[in-house]
Amino acid sequence: MMRSLTMSTPKRLRDLIREIRSARTAADERAVVQKECAAIRDSFRDEDNTYRCRNVAKLLYINMLGYPAHFGQLECLKLIASQRFTDKRIGYLGAMLLLDERQDVHLLVTNSLKNDLSHQTQYIQSLALCTLGSICSAEMSRDLAGEIEKMIKTSNAYIKKKSILCAFRIIRKVPDLMEMFIPATRALLNEKNHGVLLTAVCLITEMCEKSPDTLHHFRKVVPQLVRILKNLIMAGYSPEHDVSGVSDPFLQVKILRLLRILGRNDNEASETMNDILAQVATNTDTSKNVGHAILYEIVLTIMGIQSEPGLRVLAVNILGRFLLNNDKNIRYVALNTLHIVVQADYNAVQRHRTTIVDCLKDPDVSIRRRAMELSFALVNTNNARGMMKELLHFLETCDPEFKGDCSSNIISVAEKYSPNKRWHIDTVLKVLTLVGNSLREDLVSVVIQTIAEANTLYSYAVQQLFTNVHDIASQQPLVQITSWCIGEYGEQLVSGQSEEDEPVQVTEDEAVTFLEKVLYNNNSYEVTKEYAITALMKLTSRFKSTIEKIKKIIEIYGRSTNVELQQRSVEYMSVFKKYDHLRPALLENMPLIESSRSKSVIANGEEQGNLLESDVNRTNEENLHQNESPNILDLLDTGPGAPVKSMNSEPPPTKTGSSNVNDLLGLLDDVAAVTAETAPKAPAPVVNLMDGLLGPDLSSSQMNGNTGLPPITAFSKNGLLIEFSCERDENQPNVTTSFQLQLQSPSATYSNEN
Repeated sequence: MMRSLTMSTPKRLRDLIREIRSARTAADERAVVQKECAAIRDSFRDEDNTYRCRNVAKLLYINMLGYPAHFGQLECLKLIASQRFTDKRIGYLGAMLLLDERQDVHLLVTNSLKNDLSHQTQYIQSLALCTLGSICSAEMSRDLAGEIEKMIKTSNAYIKKKSILCAFRIIRKVPDLMEMFIPATRALLNEKNHGVLLTAVCLITEMCEKSPDTLHHFRKVVPQLVRILKNLIMAGYSPEHDVSGVSDPFLQVKILRLLRILGRNDNEASETMNDILAQVATNTDTSKNVGHAILYEIVLTIMGIQSEPGLRVLAVNILGRFLLNNDKNIRYVALNTLHIVVQADYNAVQRHRTTIVDCLKDPDVSIRRRAMELSFALVNTNNARGMMKELLHFLETCDPEFKGDCSSNIISVAEKYSPNKRWHIDTVLKVLTLVGNSLREDLVSVVIQTIAEANTLYSYAVQQLFTNVHDIASQQPLVQITSWCIGEYGEQLVSGQSEEDEPVQVTEDEAVTFLEKVLYNNNSYEVTKEYAITALMKLTSRFKSTIEKIKKIIEIYGRSTNVELQQRSVEYMSVFKKYDHLRPALLENMPLIESSRSKSVIANGEEQGNLLESDVNRTNEENLHQNESPNILDLLDTGPGAPVKSMNSEPPPTKTGSSNVNDLLGLLDDVAAVTAETAPKAPAPVVNLMDGLLGPDLSSSQMNGNTGLPPITAFSKNGLLIEFSCERDENQPNVTTSFQLQLQSPSATYSNEN
């Protein structure tokens, strides 16, 4: 009796909310929730529970607070099956919050949804549509798609717009059901209700994005969309749809997005919408934020279709006006959009370069970053000097988080658009001085490559580097580059000659002392010390008076705790002691490194040779590692001066490498020589080429042929299939006019095909 009395008066939702809010600590809140959940579980056990609706409502609130409420899923299904509207409302709300397509329980609600979709009350239909749109799975979509298609054709605008949104969700889940909704969707554009029009445009947009065929089909409705958009901007004041003086901006934005999709890569559709886009762009009020939203969509649409050049200039000018707006969000959107459209209309964006550069001084960090990225995109050969001056000033004053990206971009752009080498070197040196340790590690090698390529500016570069190092600890990348240049061009540093009017006067002792300070500085990176010790070793072949001092410095690091420094020191001292006669040759200037950005396309023959070598490596891997068999890589050596290695004779004289595949085997000199067995009609004896090439396992006596020298297929000892094909001149039988060689994958047996 007591239990029945307790279950008859459950706590109301408002009382539960008040009690939870009054909890002083998280532990008190958890205690209240756990106590109430226990009471709700007891209540659910009672089959005749008249307060099920109230308990599920409390459970939904508890779920919103983040506590588990999955035990109320079946109670939601019971409420949905009820005939009372209040029960259905809470039941469907609970289904949307507690069920999802990953749980099989949600399939149990399919039958209730199907019944309520055909209910006579529009509000119950609305509840079913909202729930289906929230939790529908692929299985549920296939079961109920027919019901939704029928409801789209209803005359009730309230139900129609919800049905369209539900169809939108079904198409997103199961694109194969798209064809079912296409006929009904096209007729929706004739509706007068703005809510129906808005949802219809959303549905068409989704269809066009999912299927190219559907996109082609709906291009026919472009004139209809243009008419709707024109009516919106020409219509008078309508309290129902007016937002800050703009008629239904939400519908305008959706139509503009759909027009952008329909006009992409289609000249006819783009031409149809050009006039209305210009009209919207000029008639939209820009005094309110809602007008800016429409203009933003106009810009994206103009730049996304095959629009006229004048219209594109208008779009860029709109973004230029955005840059002058006081609202930070609008300026950010303008910069971001300009960065996207700069490739489409470069000259139009260039007209706003001054305004964009001014944004580099904006106090907002996001605007500065976007302005920096856009500024680099605007640099070209004509404005490189002016833009680089602004960007270097920005690099000097920007936050540390910008220095890495900014310096990297400046070095890249300076290399691409530099008017001359001197300006390029000066710009790079300025970056190194300003950026300090924020320079990325990979850029050190890029700068070294830049200096190495300026062969007439070595003395200028090394002297400027030497004078620009002010603080070893905070300028590690600069110190690394300076150390490398001193090691390579030390004699030009102390020569007192430079492109400057007043060259820097540096003695040999000062140069060595600088590198010594780098080595002894506790704040120097390990890699910086490695640069310095190698530079000192290089200077022993360039300086005469400081060799002994350099030896002492290098010898000290033979006991260094750093393994790399210790190894370099020991090896360098070994050069002094054992190979001093080789030291000048070992320490010559490094040859110019061919960078990836300047490599030319490799010749066809070299490419073919690499393919041949990789094929042999792959197919004969086991044979290559056998000591008793000859190395096939020696046979196919593609380097210059690669000899042909015969197994029966001494190696022939070195031949010059060539791109021709015959050169890879060193056969050009012997191409006219064929075996007597292969060419029995040839009057003169010839050198036996095949004996030396194929090894003792296969000699020329094993091959036969006729005077026409047909293709000869044979296998070498290592299993390499080699096919020769020769042609002779009828007038000169001893001269080979064509010689072909093919290498194929190995086979298990020898074959000789005539």
